[in-house]
Amino acid sequence: MTVATSLTYQNLPELLAGYRKTNKKIVLTQGTFDMLHIGHARYLEEAKSHGDVLIVGVDSDEKVRARKGPDRPIVPEDERLEMLSHLRSVDHVVLKPADAERWALIKLALPDVLIATTKTYTDPELEELKQHCKKIVVLEPMATTSTSAKLRLVQVGAAKKIEKTLSTKLVKAIEEVLLELKTV
Repeated sequence: MTVATSLTYQNLPELLAGYRKTNKKIVLTQGTFDMLHIGHARYLEEAKSHGDVLIVGVDSDEKVRARKGPDRPIVPEDERLEMLSHLRSVDHVVLKPADAERWALIKLALPDVLIATTKTYTDPELEELKQHCKKIVVLEPMATTSTSAKLRLVQVGAAKKIEKTLSTKLVKAIEEVLLELKTV
């Protein structure tokens, strides 16, 4: 089994030029890939089926926090990159810095195929992106629950446990105070 290599924006053009010399079809997709789950694996397998080389752009921690809030990502960028590099469908991973201009990786890679989800781009954005990609494939979600939805379920479950524990302890404390007041 080979492990995908991690790239930078600086060494990507040379690598892609080598693939293009051998007529390899380059596929690019991007995302957060926080708390890797089966939907991610299915999505990346499908993405890879559209070409020969799959490059995955991964949002930096700073970029994720700016988009999803201060409690995200759950998994740090180094670990997300490493986890993705172990998937058989992924050939290369690239960290996307927060300060990169909009669509910088797409404009740099000029992929033969850009893979996106239904939530990634608006129709006008897809039209605009066609000038940087030979083809754009939009995929439906491939799991019943997203990472964000799973985190919400965990948070709701934790909140219910806290509420139950606090309610029980609060009632007990009030009863004790009332009992003390009766004896005074």
